[in-house]
Amino acid sequence: MLAFPRRLAVFLLTFSLTACASYEDRDPVPSDFPIHGIDISRWQGDIDWHTVRKAGTQFAFIKATEGGDFVDPKFVENWNAARAAGVPRGAYHFYYFCRPVEDQIAWFIQNVPVDPAALPPVLDMEWNGESKTCRTRPPQGKIVADMTLFLDALQAHYGKRPVVYTTVDFHREILVGHFTAHDFWIRSVARHPMHMYTKRDDWVFWQYTAEGRVPGIKGDVDRNVFFGTKRQWQQWLRGELPNP
Repeated sequence: MLAFPRRLAVFLLTFSLTACASYEDRDPVPSDFPIHGIDISRWQGDIDWHTVRKAGTQFAFIKATEGGDFVDPKFVENWNAARAAGVPRGAYHFYYFCRPVEDQIAWFIQNVPVDPAALPPVLDMEWNGESKTCRTRPPQGKIVADMTLFLDALQAHYGKRPVVYTTVDFHREILVGHFTAHDFWIRSVARHPMHMYTKRDDWVFWQYTAEGRVPGIKGDVDRNVFFGTKRQWQQWLRGELPNP
């Protein structure tokens, strides 16, 4: 992963070529970034993926599994339709703290095919206080150990280093300083992530709203940006993004 000073330098250069105002006058906003994408699940209903692509969507993360026995009922449809439309896509797993990690690994592998053209798989780690069946909060050591098993197993199976998705509160309580070898996809809808996350300025994806609108999708959809330039995006897709 690129360290923040290098990432910021790249962004400053890009910004200076496209705007007259000084970058120091404000934080970066989503429109400053050239690569935009979405994340979706069954709640988006039927999606016109060709329209989504034509609207400028350059990547999509699609919910595949949750826990050890739930598959998103729209996963297979979205997985195949996104590829047919030419939208780079990856699958994500929503972690469930009341199911053994081994079951969750096996469930994801059972339901998400190996596709060399796919984006790396994603492990979604967040507290789910609204769950009707599992509100347990394991200790940090247990979570970190189980995440390590999950991430290592998926990397061995799919041949790509998984991405970690997380939220401000979960990251603050569990993940600060951990999994530095993995790319992070972070949620921050109130402010730029640099103000919300500790020791995670090297994020790769930023989920900046849950109320986005994209042609081809009815209603709200999560919207995201990739941290860097178009050239860096192509390098990341090929697994060639250099380390500092």
